[in-house]
Amino acid sequence: QVQLVESGGGLVQAGGSLRLSCVVSGRISSINTMGWYRQAPGKQRELVASMPSGGTTKYADSVKGRFTIARGNALNTVYLQMNRLKPEDTAAYFCNLYTWNDRNDYWGQGTQVTVSS
Repeated sequence: QVQLVESGGGLVQAGGSLRLSCVVSGRISSINTMGWYRQAPGKQRELVASMPSGGTTKYADSVKGRFTIARGNALNTVYLQMNRLKPEDTAAYFCNLYTWNDRNDYWGQGTQVTVSS
């Protein structure tokens, strides 16, 4: 059974930084994409950043230059370094794993990020 567990959310002042982590347990295909999505109250879930196991990273325009996605050496961990946070970054952040060979989509339980002005 595949499970994704996020950590690192919290409350921070505008301009501050947070680092989110997501660890995947269970057997997964090595050909996959891991990423972070976020959902603010009353809004749709949106992609923040994604990183394939062998490919180019992708960022939402709103976070380019401020957020950095990275994967651990074992490729079962993904991080999101968030710098220069803004109040509009406030949302629940979700880790996502997509496995290309069997087209499975896995989600973490979410971690709350709140940025105060």
